Amino acid sequence: MSPAPNDPFVDWLPQWQFEERHERFATASPAAVLAAAAAYRPEHDRLVAGFIAMREWPARAAAGLGLQSALSGRSSFGFDDFTLIGQTVDTLVYGLIGRFWERDYGLRPIRDGEGFRQFAEPGTARLLLGFHAAAESDGTRLSTVTRIHCPDAQAMARMRPYWLLIRPVSGWIRHRMLARIAEAASAATAA
Repeated sequence: MSPAPNDPFVDWLPQWQFEERHERFATASPAAVLAAAAAYRPEHDRLVAGFIAMREWPARAAAGLGLQSALSGRSSFGFDDFTLIGQTVDTLVYGLIGRFWERDYGLRPIRDGEGFRQFAEPGTARLLLGFHAAAESDGTRLSTVTRIHCPDAQAMARMRPYWLLIRPVSGWIRHRMLARIAEAASAATAA
């Protein structure tokens, strides 16, 4: 896919094969909205945590049976698995690298934005999660974009069916996330 003009995320991930975008209005300033986005933790949402638990059940069950699992002794997947790779006055950019279709997500560590940009392990995808806050006359338009780049045919062949399976839930989670962020920013502004 190719970027739209003035795309705030293209410098971080100039090419991608999978994308989803969502937006929500908040009655708060862009700074308050981005602060709420940075503080948000989807794993604290009971319904989102339930979906994550369902996604992780096979790997956790295997670990319970004594089989090898990278999820053994690890907390559930959450926002802390992402790395903040970029930030401007109106944008937050997070990165995640892994083989997301694997039972344990196949996560690879990254230290910073440059590590995200330079990562090139065959069969392993890069995921960008970005937030952009645009001021409007009576508040802020918060948008989120999720993009995934697969570096080769092997990663594409594994990611495509996984994306088709998780895309509806991922979209629902993004809508719920934006609603919670907008509520938190508006409440902080009203206080």
